[in-house]
Amino acid sequence: MPTLNDVARIARTLPEVEERERRGTRTWLVRDKTFAWERPFSKADIKRFGDAPVPQGTILAVRVANLGVKEAVLAAMPDSFFNIAHFDGFAGVLIQLSRVSMADLRDALIDAWAACAPPQLAVEFNDTLVFWNRSS
Repeated sequence: MPTLNDVARIARTLPEVEERERRGTRTWLVRDKTFAWERPFSKADIKRFGDAPVPQGTILAVRVANLGVKEAVLAAMPDSFFNIAHFDGFAGVLIQLSRVSMADLRDALIDAWAACAPPQLAVEFNDTLVFWNRSS
């Protein structure tokens, strides 16, 4: 089961990432733009779940490229990725760390980073990944 330390380890492999603490939670940024953050539920969030079960454990929020990508991610991985009312209309999803695979977490973090990184930085990083994957 991935932890926030795994999130930090993966995030540190991405170019120009900085980790900060915001309101007592861990946050990851690329050039001052947040792409992933620990997202505890507020009392209002919990109330909105109503009779539905509240996801337990550590919750990570990540940015996605757009609302279309958000819908695709939520449809493809409903066991570990989810949405709450507070995120309606926002290009981001929530991840229940206790239910996500390390590979899916890594992919989500890379995609979130790419959604927030300056385009040229993302292209340079993608070129590095392609080269690395070809030479492995």
